[in-house]
Order: sequence, then structure tokens, then C-alpha cells
Amino acid sequence: MSCVLAACALPRSAEGPVHTYLLAGDESAWETGAQATQPGVHGVLVVGLPQAEAGFDQPRMAYLQRPYEVNFYATNQWADTPARMLVPLLVRALETTGLWRAVVPVPTTVRGDYRLDTSGLVLQQEFVQQPSRTRVLLRAQLVEMKEQRVVGARSFEALEPAPSDDAYGGVLAANRAVAKVLQAVEGWIKSCLREPAKEDC
Repeated sequence: MSCVLAACALPRSAEGPVHTYLLAGDESAWETGAQATQPGVHGVLVVGLPQAEAGFDQPRMAYLQRPYEVNFYATNQWADTPARMLVPLLVRALETTGLWRAVVPVPTTVRGDYRLDTSGLVLQQEFVQQPSRTRVLLRAQLVEMKEQRVVGARSFEALEPAPSDDAYGGVLAANRAVAKVLQAVEGWIKSCLREPAKEDC
């Protein structure tokens, strides 16, 4: 039995220790203070759990060496799925806008006045050119809950160069890319609430 257990442990030790990383964004990017003249004027915003694209709903860190072929690092991983790590970042970023009385994530018993749904989440490091780059893709939809009316929908993308062509370089680039996407989502929601009929909303 001890021989069997030792054999099971050998592949992991041969590969080296597993490194686990956080997706935390860059909070300084959205800590600019509330801009609304009437804080909380739009009530409560409910933030749904982002839906990831196929293959990206897992903690394994994805990278591409050629188009359409997804690979995963063997000894590097996220602390949780990117979708789950994105939720508190969305909540904190949207709280700083001053547009909402409260921003709450699902699951919640609060109905809310608006709901933000996100889908098509992709987070991948790309080695198709040098230096490598990390890409973040996300589609957002803002819904007015009382009348179940879609206020607006839009896709967001950020591509950031990695400071080093390894997993940690990809992590640093991913956090910068996520911060850019969050800033773009903030601006888009403000625009939709101000001018819901606007074409880019």
C-alpha cells in the first residue's frame, strides 16, 4: 500500500509545486468616488454570476499558442473560477459609482430595481506573438426589473501585454485587463441610465 501511495504522489512532485493566483483587479482604477449628484437614485442593483464560455468555467489557467487551441498550465491555477472571482470585483466597482442605494450579488432574496447579467467570459493568455498578452472578454446586459425591460447590452474586451512570458506575467496582465473591463462597464451603465435610447447602449 505504501508503494502505491508513493507512486501516486510522484507525478505531482516531479512537476513541482502548484502556484495559485488571485484575480483582484486594480481597485485604484475605480476608487474615484461617487459621481452621481443623487447617490442611490437608481435603487438596488443585483449582480448575477457571470457565465463563462465553454472551457473557461474552471480554475485552470488557459493559454493559447495558436488560434482556437486552448491549453492549460500544469502547475499554475486560479484560486477559484474566473467567473466567481469576478463577482466581488463587479460589486465593489459598481458601488463606487454612487448610482445605487445598494449593489448585491446573487444568490439574494432582494428583488432589486435593476439586474446586471454577464456572459461569454473568456480569460486567456495568448502566446501567438511576443510578448504574450492576456485577453478578457465579457458581454453585459442591464435589465430593469419592474417591467423586465432590457435597458442595454454590450460586449467588452481588454487585451494587456504580459510583463513576462510565463504564468505570473499572465496573471499581472489579467488583473490590468479586468480593471479596464470594469471601468468600461461602469461608464456604459452610467450612459445607459442617463440616455437609455442611446445607440451604443
